[in-house]
Amino acid sequence: MKNTEKTSVSFILNDAPQTISVNPLSRFSEVLREDLGLTGTKVGCDAGDCGACTIQIDGEQRYACLTAVAQLEGRNVRTVEGLSKNGKLTPLQQAFLDEGAAQCGICTPGMLMAAQSLLDHTPKPSEPQVLDALGGVLCRCTGYTKIVQAVLKAGQSSSSQSTPEINNQKSVGTRMEKVDGYKKITGEEIFGADQAPEDALWLRAVRSPHPRAKFTHADPEKVLQNYPGLVRVLTADDVPGNNGFGIYPHIKDQPVLAKDHVRFRGEAVLALVGDRESVESVSDDDLGLRWEPLEAVRGWEGALSGKLEPVQAQIPDNVLARGFLKKSDVEIAFAEADFVVEGQWTTSAVEHGYIEPEAGYARKIGQRLEIFVCTQTPYMDRAEVAQVMGVDPEQIRIIPSAVGGGFGGKLDLSLQPLVALAAWILERPVRCIYTRPESLASSTKRHPVRMSAKAGCTGDGKLTAFEYHGDFNTGAYASWGPTVADRVPIHCSGPYLIPNVLAETRALLTNESPSGAFRGFGVPQGAIAHEALMDELAEKTAIDPLAFRIRNALRKGDKTATGQKLENSVGQVECLEALQGRWRKWRADAEIFNKNSNHIRRGVGCGSVWYGCGNTSLSNPSTMKVGINADGKVTLYNGVMDIGQGANTIMVQICADALGLPASQFEFVMGDTDLTADAGKTSASRQTFVSGKAVQLAGEELRAQIIRLAEASENASLRLEQTDDSAGGKLIVEDDIGSHEIVLSDILPLKGGDVLTGEGTFDPPTTTLDENRQGNPYATYGFGAHITEVEVDTLLGTTKVLRLAAAHDVGKTINPTQVEGQIHGGIAQGLG
Repeated sequence: MKNTEKTSVSFILNDAPQTISVNPLSRFSEVLREDLGLTGTKVGCDAGDCGACTIQIDGEQRYACLTAVAQLEGRNVRTVEGLSKNGKLTPLQQAFLDEGAAQCGICTPGMLMAAQSLLDHTPKPSEPQVLDALGGVLCRCTGYTKIVQAVLKAGQSSSSQSTPEINNQKSVGTRMEKVDGYKKITGEEIFGADQAPEDALWLRAVRSPHPRAKFTHADPEKVLQNYPGLVRVLTADDVPGNNGFGIYPHIKDQPVLAKDHVRFRGEAVLALVGDRESVESVSDDDLGLRWEPLEAVRGWEGALSGKLEPVQAQIPDNVLARGFLKKSDVEIAFAEADFVVEGQWTTSAVEHGYIEPEAGYARKIGQRLEIFVCTQTPYMDRAEVAQVMGVDPEQIRIIPSAVGGGFGGKLDLSLQPLVALAAWILERPVRCIYTRPESLASSTKRHPVRMSAKAGCTGDGKLTAFEYHGDFNTGAYASWGPTVADRVPIHCSGPYLIPNVLAETRALLTNESPSGAFRGFGVPQGAIAHEALMDELAEKTAIDPLAFRIRNALRKGDKTATGQKLENSVGQVECLEALQGRWRKWRADAEIFNKNSNHIRRGVGCGSVWYGCGNTSLSNPSTMKVGINADGKVTLYNGVMDIGQGANTIMVQICADALGLPASQFEFVMGDTDLTADAGKTSASRQTFVSGKAVQLAGEELRAQIIRLAEASENASLRLEQTDDSAGGKLIVEDDIGSHEIVLSDILPLKGGDVLTGEGTFDPPTTTLDENRQGNPYATYGFGAHITEVEVDTLLGTTKVLRLAAAHDVGKTINPTQVEGQIHGGIAQGLG
């Protein structure tokens, strides 16, 4: 039985005496966050695995989630809130800002505490010492490079070396600090689990332990009688609208709460609402759950065997979606090719592994619902919750928290409809925080694939044909399965000029966790096949593998597998050529090493990638707004969700230059559906390209209004004088003729309070694809190439990556620090 007796515990917390009366066995992480309100210490696992909750106890780093509060008697405790003094950052915190070491920021407090502990003992640490000290704190965004650089920098200087922003300089292209960076490195950033009304009830979903089963449960009223602390047991019958959600307008196949049967282990069947202790103490037996396990459809063979009942009755063959592409005639091309190679590959499901579990709360205000949640797509959440609740979308307000990592995994709904349903029925705020096991069980994964591919070329190494077949295990429900099936055929032949291409894909339903969006929508899986075949053809033709890729890489004016003529930036050749010097040296180094080694061998490999930005052959708009109020406050109403990639900063930089005011004068609102326009989802590498153009247009429109009001020339400079007094702010517009003054308080305020606003919308040009999937699916593409040196122990079968170099065509670099961090993080995730 859980110990509920309280005792008094005294300790020093951030240099101040602290005495609390608490259950002595409580996790200190919970006491810090729930009792003391110090939410800077984050919780990612409650098991000592992630290190997000790292604090200092008597100067040593410790996991708060594994520390019972009774252990703190008489100890000296420091959390991230105790690092800076009187608003002045420590050299370590400043270095984190300067180096861009905080991306999403969920791991940042733990990293800072671990690093500070090291610096307290070893003021000028070596890189190995830094790596060792940070080894207990996981980061899923950064790849650690920027973090290590920041700690080393802090060890080299006892004072800040940051360069203040020059107000008149252009923002785009500079290494401007993240606009939300200060909150991330002080612990002030608010993530999904960090905030809820004091009177909020708790919700816990009860989930299936079986991949496929029929089930029944007890009468909820009888359960409530046995647990006075429970307020409601929600079932599928409580859903007032459509008990189904999904990405596509015509597919709402995943129930909010399953009814009578489940299709994957981890599917929600009931939701318990009440005080936290009661909600957590109810067992499945207490709910009268009775399970009748059924034989599950597993893997590609199971999906296609036809031996079992289909996963979803309306799809008898378990083929949810098909993808197809045909360019010319591969059969003739293969028959005429001098060399033909082929292969088969399988990949497994991959967990996103974001450090922040799904979390948030909902509350009913009048006839509206407000939902505070970590998400990648506020407007999609609004539409989905509305159809589940059977209300107009305008009755739903999504207020996004900071997002502690997403990578595609927070595009799908998770707890949003559950807390919405509970708050609507009970007319009380309701919060929910997934446990780490619950997040792992219920969230989407990268699609496993079984694929085969074939490629042919001429004797002099010119590609002539490529054929691809891929079966993608999309799990029990659609999620993003049709998108993966559709996108892979366009990309699966790689960034190469190939005159004949055939590609076929299937998204298959199984009784496994739904597979969704994860950094690439299936394109990385396809890259495994096309790059393996490039290496084999290079060997067949006796051409250097890097040179083979350069010979066949797409160039400006070439046509892709869809027949799209590439008119603009095509940087694949430049990326490959940038690696040539390292490629030659590393291969020479490996050859020398191998001559003098027995069972340890080294090799160097290369690979290419490309990716279409945005939706495939679909409208893909974004709308952004910027306004100035009477006091001279400039606000960017930014509908883009920043999930660590730095979009908040990027959008401010672009808008600042378009408007002609310094970025330092901007404030921003992120993603609130009542305050921002729909900028679309944060996925598919679209936001900087699409929303970046929209925010540029918004800034230019606002600037044009100001120029007209001042009757100034188009090349005039703007200066904003902000004030908090009744006199209001002033815009000073200067051109060749002279100075023009606009008193902002003289202008009647618009709806929302601003006196001047600008709005911009951009929808990148694409075309529909014909029956062979020929056309222009994307307005632009990203290109990249990597080389890697790997060491293999041929006796043990172990591998180690020794060196890696990456070259990416990213177009115009808005913020070099953010771009570098994204590449580092992507590499780390690719390595696993």
